[in-house]
Amino acid sequence: MDEKHKSGGPESPGGGDGVETGRSESLEARRQRLDAELLAHRKVAPERSSNQEAAKGFALAVKLSSEFIAGVIVGALLGYLIDQFAGTAPWGMIVFLLLGFCAGVLNVMRSTGAVAQSDATGRGQTGGHGDNDR
Repeated sequence: MDEKHKSGGPESPGGGDGVETGRSESLEARRQRLDAELLAHRKVAPERSSNQEAAKGFALAVKLSSEFIAGVIVGALLGYLIDQFAGTAPWGMIVFLLLGFCAGVLNVMRSTGAVAQSDATGRGQTGGHGDNDR
């Protein structure tokens, strides 16, 4: 068994020229095979991730549009009901439709993270802790 390690095999750093050349060629062949496999894997992986990203993008678009539309519809319904009960023909509808539009835009901005959400104390929550949050 000791003769095996002294004979210039791949384990011994001081092997002969023939062993070193054979080892380099096999290393080069393995590296090329690995590059080919990685290239094949990279061609397959982006297709799956692009489908997932497209689905996530579509879900986000549906979520944001439904939040915006809900704000506008709720404002319009409240304005209509106030007009019916108070008799202020178009003014309740106009004012509450505009308020619903503003609420819808604010909901969309909160969902995208463009505006900090406020908690019960009135302080904004941005996810991180600033100097004043201690």
